[in-house]
Amino acid sequence: MTINQIVRNTVERLKNEGKVWTPDVYTETFCAEAKKAGFAVEDCSGIDRYSSLFDKKTTEEIKQYRVRTTAELIRFLISKLSRMNPNEATVLVELLSALAKKMAQSIDVLHNPDASALAKKTITILESQGGSTQIELLKQAWANFLSVYDDSFLMKLAHFGSVDSANLRSTIESLNLHTSAEDGVDHNRTIRLLISSLVPSIAPTMDNATIELSQKLSDNPSYIATDECEKELKTAIAMRIALDKHSVEEMVNALDKLLEKLSAQLIDLIERSESSSSEIREVKRDLEALENNKPTDFKTAHKRLYTIASTLEEKVEVLGKDLKVHNEKVTKMGKKIATLEAELAQATQASREDFLTKLFNKRAIEEYMSLKEAEFERHGHSFCVAMLDLDHFKAVNDTYGHEAGDAVLIAFAKILKDEARTSDIVGRFGGEEFLAILGDTDLEGAKIFCEKVRTHVEQAHFMYQGQRIAVSVSIGVAERSDYPSLKGLVKGADEHLYDAKRKGRNRVEPA
Repeated sequence: MTINQIVRNTVERLKNEGKVWTPDVYTETFCAEAKKAGFAVEDCSGIDRYSSLFDKKTTEEIKQYRVRTTAELIRFLISKLSRMNPNEATVLVELLSALAKKMAQSIDVLHNPDASALAKKTITILESQGGSTQIELLKQAWANFLSVYDDSFLMKLAHFGSVDSANLRSTIESLNLHTSAEDGVDHNRTIRLLISSLVPSIAPTMDNATIELSQKLSDNPSYIATDECEKELKTAIAMRIALDKHSVEEMVNALDKLLEKLSAQLIDLIERSESSSSEIREVKRDLEALENNKPTDFKTAHKRLYTIASTLEEKVEVLGKDLKVHNEKVTKMGKKIATLEAELAQATQASREDFLTKLFNKRAIEEYMSLKEAEFERHGHSFCVAMLDLDHFKAVNDTYGHEAGDAVLIAFAKILKDEARTSDIVGRFGGEEFLAILGDTDLEGAKIFCEKVRTHVEQAHFMYQGQRIAVSVSIGVAERSDYPSLKGLVKGADEHLYDAKRKGRNRVEPA
């Protein structure tokens, strides 16, 4: 059996099974047909060609993970290599974990018990090397914290008291501002404490309104007892909360983006080049330097991490040049695919086209009739079938020769194609007999079409080597809804065709 025959069998099987013709589905079906035919195709051997190269343990793992294709095998081996030699691939992850731990420790010293509790939980999970699910839940917890964080308790600054540096809420709730000038109380100490509490704990600067309020209180401590001061305090507290919240969001988002970028580029380095180890070591040294000389604020950490990320990006661009080595193989595979597609198209066309008239052949016509029958049974869409036969065609062959007969068939096929609508299916059913499938057409509409074809043939000039050949056609037509089955429909059209022959030819029946 030849490769062309295997291709034809593949196409036939895909059509019979009604599968979508994707490259993967075609390859699977082609390999199955080749195997059934006893035809060895290298591309169909899959991962079996490499089985002898692996040890017994690796082979068992490949079976366990159900690796079937070459692409899956490559991804499996990359993953296995990463597990076998984790030192260089996990160093960055460990450093990033350590950095996140330091960030959590820094947040722990802030004056918010909820943030401190969440920071302690973060440190615990990082130290225990929690799984991806724990880390994802922890990330969502931090996001929830940012969205619900609210310092509205600072509105209780009407009360002054002792300061608890571990809990800003406790400090604010213990303050007592209910003193009057008549009591002879010195407000200076309280004013200094109040101004300190208005300074954002995270944001680097204060807003102008808060600065002006602080100056007013410093110049005139008794201003604290006025209604205007209460309004300005409420505004200043709300602004302090907003500034701190905005700063935390910016810092966390900026650091999160940098860490994601570093992780993505590291994975890209590992997967794209075998020489990536030396490039990663350079980035590793930069990260070690960052760990040994820790920055004291978000801005410095952001700047230094950005420098490392930029260096890593440059290394990736250099390694990208290595991909050019694979161009020749990709080009070769592309040409091979194009050749197979051309062979497939040629085989498909040959299996459905009449070699002489270039109309659909009997096999294609029967397939289309089956489709129309399915539509009729499912949706009740009726259709008509017309059987057309050239009158006295044997006499044409006997008088003018078979070449003249072929010329007449070709000319008639052109007429039939010209008269047919785009939704109609016309083809050669055998010899000088043709068949037309007229969709969404009743019997009267079909007879109009057939009469147009008959008149066109009657008036046409069929010429061969300067001689005009008189040609006419007899047509029998039938509607699907008038018959109990598709077979009965075709038989009915054929019987009407012979009625036309018996009644003198060159006519359409039923008339």
